[in-house]
Amino acid sequence: MKKAIHVGVDATTWWNDRGFGRFTRELLKALCARDSEFRYTLVVDRPSDGSLPANAEVLVGRTARTVTESAVGDSSRSLGDMWSLAKAVRAAHFDVFFYPAVYSYYPLPVLVPTVVAFHDTIAERFPKLVFPTRKNHLFWQTKVALAKLAARRAMTVSQASAKDLHEVLGIPLDRIDVITEAADAVFRVIDDPARVALAREKRAIPADAPLFVYVGGLNPHKNLLSLLRAFPAVLEQTPNAHLAIVGDTSGKGFYDNVAELQQFVADHPELKKLVHFTGYLSDEDLVSLFNAAWALVTPSLWEGFGLPAVEAMACGLPVIASARASLPEVIGDAGLFFDPESPSDIARALRTFLADPALRTRLRTNASARARTFTWDRGAELAEACFRNAVKQ
Repeated sequence: MKKAIHVGVDATTWWNDRGFGRFTRELLKALCARDSEFRYTLVVDRPSDGSLPANAEVLVGRTARTVTESAVGDSSRSLGDMWSLAKAVRAAHFDVFFYPAVYSYYPLPVLVPTVVAFHDTIAERFPKLVFPTRKNHLFWQTKVALAKLAARRAMTVSQASAKDLHEVLGIPLDRIDVITEAADAVFRVIDDPARVALAREKRAIPADAPLFVYVGGLNPHKNLLSLLRAFPAVLEQTPNAHLAIVGDTSGKGFYDNVAELQQFVADHPELKKLVHFTGYLSDEDLVSLFNAAWALVTPSLWEGFGLPAVEAMACGLPVIASARASLPEVIGDAGLFFDPESPSDIARALRTFLADPALRTRLRTNASARARTFTWDRGAELAEACFRNAVKQ
């Protein structure tokens, strides 16, 4: 019987509520569910809480703080914590070691084929919008440089991102493997009018009012200020349009501009009752809100994939998005596109969508079909091919 390929995984991002946390959870669940020649050991920085895949081995490294606790404001993971995890990996004798996010990368004191997932080049393109201090920026540059040197294979999530890794980070194209992301099964069209109505009632949004939703981080590069600047022009055409902004407003996550966004709304009386900051929502609440909405709006300056777009499309929701990076590749014929640096062009796209019922119907149909083309099993299959490439190279 052929020996299984033993893959160690840095699963410290499993509990993070940002995009790379969801990527870690969904990809690992799909990998562990496949019947293949791989076996997986998840290296974590906290005791298992029962959420990890039951058929994966778990290795707990002793750290003072978890990576999720370190991903706050201008803090970072300590060298001691990284060394503790690296020693645990060294003792395990893996055939391959996989980091699902360069964010949580730490150097290993052992020669083992390494795969690192580089999701995007946002930090390199917009450092002033991502890092609160020069120290954070320098730490990131050092981490990325080390990860590039260590990675036998670079994994990424779209063709657009692969092009970026080559052009911006200088990673050779023949060392990059592209996989995919997908929506969890919880994201779906629901036939429950009462649940959909409640999603609006909670936020005092009338049942017949057009509703746009944004989902994601509230960071400067997400470009929400441009969306807010565009909204008054939308209201000139459709005075009862609403916008729900879904994301953590606590200020305890990555560098954000929540205060600036909320101040903009406060300074524009016409927006106060029409723009809603919901805070972080559970998946079930988000599904309800998606089903109650007319479209997702994604004004980001750059994305490596754009998972909320696929999750929204799985709920039958069209996407109105930036015509940049991976978003056109992912959304395809299920949306409309705009120049994210032009509030007037953002307003144009939203007004076009609102003014054309036939267009809205067509995009909803396309959205559901488009979402079905993305599956986590396909992502896992491509990830396995990446691991094989790392072992053979």
